[in-house]
Amino acid sequence: MNIQIEQAIEQFRTNTQRYSKSERYYRGEHNLSFASEKFQNTFGSLFREFAMNLCPAICDAVKDKLKVTGFGVDAVGAPRVSSPTVKEGALANARATDTLRYAADRIWQNNRMATRSGEIHKEALKNGDAYAIVWPNVDGEVTIYPHKAANIAIAYDEESPGKILWAAKYWRTADKHTRLNLFYPDRIEKYITAKQSEGILPEAKEFVPFGTHSAGTQAPLPANAGNGLKALRASNVMQAGSLHSNVIPNPYGIVPVFHFANNADIGTPGQSELEAAIPVQDGLNKSVLDMLVAMEFSAYRQRWAAGIEIAYDKEGKTIAPFKAGIDHIWISENPNARFGDFDTTNLDQFLKVKDSFRIDMASVTGTPLYYLMPQTKGFPSGESLRKAETRFIAKVRDRQESFGQTWSDLIAFALMLDGHGKSTRLITNWEDPSPMSDREVLENILIKKNIGISVEQALTEAGYGEVDIRTMTHG
Repeated sequence: MNIQIEQAIEQFRTNTQRYSKSERYYRGEHNLSFASEKFQNTFGSLFREFAMNLCPAICDAVKDKLKVTGFGVDAVGAPRVSSPTVKEGALANARATDTLRYAADRIWQNNRMATRSGEIHKEALKNGDAYAIVWPNVDGEVTIYPHKAANIAIAYDEESPGKILWAAKYWRTADKHTRLNLFYPDRIEKYITAKQSEGILPEAKEFVPFGTHSAGTQAPLPANAGNGLKALRASNVMQAGSLHSNVIPNPYGIVPVFHFANNADIGTPGQSELEAAIPVQDGLNKSVLDMLVAMEFSAYRQRWAAGIEIAYDKEGKTIAPFKAGIDHIWISENPNARFGDFDTTNLDQFLKVKDSFRIDMASVTGTPLYYLMPQTKGFPSGESLRKAETRFIAKVRDRQESFGQTWSDLIAFALMLDGHGKSTRLITNWEDPSPMSDREVLENILIKKNIGISVEQALTEAGYGEVDIRTMTHG
């Protein structure tokens, strides 16, 4: 029995419990609390579907700032081309670098990663982890497959932190079997359960090798396929007779699974952005539920009567002298009878408590308050917003740094599959999470001009081209 299958299944079961809570809270399926069991019995069914859900705002505030704009080639990893002259060599290296950038952009666009990268970021922020698998599809095209955290298990090398030793992926088929793939640096093993099962992750002993993959069943490579894909296909053909039928060779020496870990510590999985938010979310829900219960009681003011003689039935139980209702009038023949009603509940305190939980939510998660509650005093200036967002922007830049390393490794591997060699090192470029307005940019340029920079330099920083600058300065 494959020991990695047992380890993967154990990890899958742990992950299912770990991710289920953050998934529920993001969807608004919260644990509602009431002041007492009587309140639970009276109002539990009425407010069962209720939640003032701030959890999506916590994750989406960061996700909205994580926009990949492209990839640059690291000078250390850029291809070096020998040439008779320094100038020709520099031009050749520049062309090779441009080729890599173009190839990286093509792979990114072909896989619609402008949208799908946001899905990966959302999954990582919500659950703490997200994954992507890179491998050729049946047509030989480099394909990036985003995956949910609960369907992937990985094992890191203790001697080389950050290096993935192996990874596993499982999913359910339409005919109620469970598939499981194991990814290694030199191969991919495929398994399936021999028997059908109903939504329960099977034991390791129930998995058997999956199918038969021979050279005759493989789709032909397109004419423009990269050398890496052709080599992979050739490797499949040559080794078909020597490998088990459920094994696909991986000649690249890298596990093709990439882990996006959110705010992870050394040697631990990522942490959900909702981890600190969930207790505050429960308190917010409790305060709103209490307010709704108070509103329910105060919607029809409770009335009282005094000086009324109490009547009893045959069993000695009191008989209510009046029936409350908007269509009933209370009348008494007793001249000493008095009537009145109780004051309505003051809901202002409930509103203050509710808003205080929003402030607490912003504090513990580092989310700007305007994401969580409406502005009541107009919109702050750009400078005020930047000061208020200092902690939030620092968090966004931290996520850009960690996710960017993974994106660079992923695209570098995709380029390797596409036949561009193993020495490529990339830098992920991000959209500025805290851009200045055009007015602020021009004001900064004017300040620089006042302290001595030239008119030409000021116009260059303002975005004007060389011809426009010459026209404006020399007429």
